[in-house]
Amino acid sequence: MLAPKKTKHRKTFRGIWRRIATKGNKVNFGRYGLQSLAKEWITDRQIESARVVLSRETRKIGRYFIRIFPHKPYTKKPLEVGMGSGKGDVSHYVSSVVPGTVMFELDGVNPQEANRILKKVASKLPVATKVIDKENE
Repeated sequence: MLAPKKTKHRKTFRGIWRRIATKGNKVNFGRYGLQSLAKEWITDRQIESARVVLSRETRKIGRYFIRIFPHKPYTKKPLEVGMGSGKGDVSHYVSSVVPGTVMFELDGVNPQEANRILKKVASKLPVATKVIDKENE
């Protein structure tokens, strides 16, 4: 799964959410994008399953771009462990997504195909999304 090569701190605080995306909220690399409508943590496994769908669907016809990366470590304590005794071990990594973040982009496909592919990708994610077009922004 996706994980950062090196981090400054092994465990981090959960943090606070920003209201809406001010960076990464426009389609830059492709023509069609999948934009988040809510705030959520996207895990490395969810990003990987979306990547598998994108690579299978665009094998010979287009190109895809992944705009999010799981930088934030998510810690979890083992089952049946009492309160106290510190913070748990890193379980997996997550990416913080706020409303307006463009998570995935497509290029080289027609509008109907792009809509179908990105809807399939959206079914793998825990956040409400919409498909946007660079021409109609």
